[in-house]
Amino acid sequence: MSSPPLEAASFAVDAPGHKDAHRDRAVLRPKDAATIILVDRQGTSPRFLMGRRGGGHAFMPDFYVFPGGRRDPRDHALPFGRDLHPLVTERLLSGSPRRMTTGGARALALAAMRELKEETGLSVNSARDDADLGLLRYVARAITPPGNVRRFDTRFFLLPVNDAGIATDDLRDSDEMQDLRWVGAAEMTKLSIPRITLAVLDDVNSLLAADPSLPYGTPVPFYFMRRGRFVRTRI
Repeated sequence: MSSPPLEAASFAVDAPGHKDAHRDRAVLRPKDAATIILVDRQGTSPRFLMGRRGGGHAFMPDFYVFPGGRRDPRDHALPFGRDLHPLVTERLLSGSPRRMTTGGARALALAAMRELKEETGLSVNSARDDADLGLLRYVARAITPPGNVRRFDTRFFLLPVNDAGIATDDLRDSDEMQDLRWVGAAEMTKLSIPRITLAVLDDVNSLLAADPSLPYGTPVPFYFMRRGRFVRTRI
């Protein structure tokens, strides 16, 4: 799967948020957010969990996206079992232009897990209440450009369902996401998917092909806008 060139109108990130309608969109500071990419590798090719955002949303209405959302202050206090792999924490900290603590990095992962449950009803090792953050791989980062209705600094985490004990057929629509489905490469061309999401999926598919064991601490693609031009670098 090859993504089309990124454009300003479609370089949006998969997270909800809030905005004062009287503020200038161009000066909005990006909010920290997290997205979780569930991958099912039990078939001949990987499938990814996506859902359609409702048409009433100001941000990304009717687009198919991954579960995710803005990091809330309460995420710092959520329970967890195993912590993030040290190499994942290192990448999260080294790529942040603002001062971020280990607790802040962990809260991003906990936000992703929380949003997964709220938006889809799915949770990792559902018999327990404490999230296993050690299963998460950090695979991408993207900042919404100035001028969008919402701006987010979103970190994308990858989670293989076979590692997480998640039943792939136990999906539940929510107010945030409808028509939840497992999407393979053939279906992606038929859905309205943001181009930044397709770009991240390209990165993830390349990662899966290069090393199916999904090692921790691999370089992370970082998408952002600089002086009116889109940039893809690595953290």
